Amino acid sequence: MAKQEVKVSWKDKMAFEAEVDGHKIMLDAAETVGGENRGPRPKPLMLTALAGCTGMDVISILKKMRVEVEDFNVTVEGDLTDEHPKQYYKMNVIYTFKGKDLPLEKLKKAVSLSEERYCGVSALYRKAIEITSEIKIIE
Repeated sequence: MAKQEVKVSWKDKMAFEAEVDGHKIMLDAAETVGGENRGPRPKPLMLTALAGCTGMDVISILKKMRVEVEDFNVTVEGDLTDEHPKQYYKMNVIYTFKGKDLPLEKLKKAVSLSEERYCGVSALYRKAIEITSEIKIIE
């Protein structure tokens, strides 16, 4: 089994610097809770991880299917519980494709393969929360 590691170092106040695969990401809290808003909060990065993971899968699968899109983006909406510890209990993944005469069945197949077979983030999250998805096409 492969092992991955990230290192997070406290900088000051509520700011931390994460090192991920040689890249640095600043994490910080909002000013209202003692931070300086110099970077994203950790929880939204969970949404980012899902969007990035499934997005990379889908675009790779579509290339293998020889489906060319003009533009593609993934939006993930997360619903948080009201009580502490506040955590996501539901996520909705919106796949938006732009292009002419895009084959809907192939788009659905690429999304399904990502969600059910390839995206490790999705596989992990699905064990704990409800994840829904939708496909939008812009011509």
